[in-house]
Amino acid sequence: MTGTLPVRVIRRAPDLDRTVIAELARGAVRVELTAELTGALAESRRSTLADLEGRTVYGVNTGMGAMSGLRLDAAAQRHHQDNLMIGRAVGSAPWLRRDQARALLAARLRSFLDPSAGVSDELCRLLADLLNADVVPAVPALGSGAAGEIIPLAHAGAALIGAGQVLDHTGPPVDAEPALAKAGLAIRSFGPKEGIAFLEGVPGLTGLAVLGSAATHTLLSQILAATAASHTAVRASLDPLHPALADSAELSAVLAGLRERRGHGDAGALQAPVSFRVTAPALAVALRAVAALDAAIDRTLNAVTDSPAHLDGEFVGTFGFAGTDLTATLGALTTALVHLADLGAARLHRLLDPRVTGLAPQLSASPGLHAGMAAVHKRAAGVTHRLRRFALPALPGAIETSLGQEDVQSFGFEAAECLDEVLTGLRDILACELLAVVQAQRLGAPRTAALDDLDATLPPGTVDRVFGRDIDHIIELLTSGWPSDPATSNAGRPNAS
Repeated sequence: MTGTLPVRVIRRAPDLDRTVIAELARGAVRVELTAELTGALAESRRSTLADLEGRTVYGVNTGMGAMSGLRLDAAAQRHHQDNLMIGRAVGSAPWLRRDQARALLAARLRSFLDPSAGVSDELCRLLADLLNADVVPAVPALGSGAAGEIIPLAHAGAALIGAGQVLDHTGPPVDAEPALAKAGLAIRSFGPKEGIAFLEGVPGLTGLAVLGSAATHTLLSQILAATAASHTAVRASLDPLHPALADSAELSAVLAGLRERRGHGDAGALQAPVSFRVTAPALAVALRAVAALDAAIDRTLNAVTDSPAHLDGEFVGTFGFAGTDLTATLGALTTALVHLADLGAARLHRLLDPRVTGLAPQLSASPGLHAGMAAVHKRAAGVTHRLRRFALPALPGAIETSLGQEDVQSFGFEAAECLDEVLTGLRDILACELLAVVQAQRLGAPRTAALDDLDATLPPGTVDRVFGRDIDHIIELLTSGWPSDPATSNAGRPNAS
């Protein structure tokens, strides 16, 4: 990271909110903890250490899980917090992407700013330094068979003590200790209770949810823009966009955005195709679902997730590792987006129908000689079929592990993985639809000015070419945030200006 990046000054825990976590995940900002905040953390740490004296505390001076009845002597305790990482770092590739692992670190830092964690200000500063230096632990994306995130977090913690690996910009992960030294950072052992605190909570799921939410907000605004362009291209009836049909703030915003972009040209038929008519309420459902995810993220960021948590001088076992709230809302959002994928493929199919568009069949430059958009639709149909399998709930799961110890899981990483897969697929389908709209416009359909910049970046003409390259190009534009017009990017959100 360069020193020229904007700095987000964190004076108290709520300052490190989901917006800042998303910025840190992208590497767009640096983070700075104020002296007042680190001073408060140091005081909390002193209180935690004082209250540990003479007590039996799970994971601090005892074993873990099925071995929690084993009391550790002073010599064992000196190594125990580091050993918690080493013995549980059993994962392998595939690793979380760089932005995902950075989101995990940022969410971990946020949870440690809560006094209930009882960790030192030095540990919090190290997490901030890792983010600022872009030293990113290699964290497994799959294969976590324990309640909470013990296995992935053990890999992140192992990197801090020099026993793990960090992601390399050009190849496979490398050993953490020399990478830390190169960045001017020293390895650091976990102090009393810091190791168990590092393994608790759901910072990985929280970070993944933050990234999924941000990507969803962008994609929903893009779907609205593309849907409006499709409406314009087929001269769809304005009837389903009537403001009186809105039953919620979300639907009202979507209908307004579609009406504004559809324009007021004459309708090509008495009724718009069904897929065109029902996209607005489907978008509203998705907007409500992502708002519910945002609320769940905020609840998690403000919750006590440590276990045992240091509360009112006591050490209290909690359920902060469960991730139930986030997993449930991730699943609901994923299902809503799969429905939008179905509708996108259906709208694309209608764009190929001359009875709907009045254009050449399959949007072909020369029907029979050129395939036009026929195979583009087949691609979208195949992606849609694949996405349906990701709409299954990830929440249920009880597994007996470790000498019969009960491990009930929410499978949060799997829920986040499903959302990520659906976002990728939905972006693919949207790119296919946008290409078809551009093709339709070039063949004589009414134009949408918002697509002019996209049209200009594609090869000229309507004859067959390797359209897969065009689709890849549009996907890149969507991933980078097209369209860049703020008014367009906010369209479809309640209270959008």
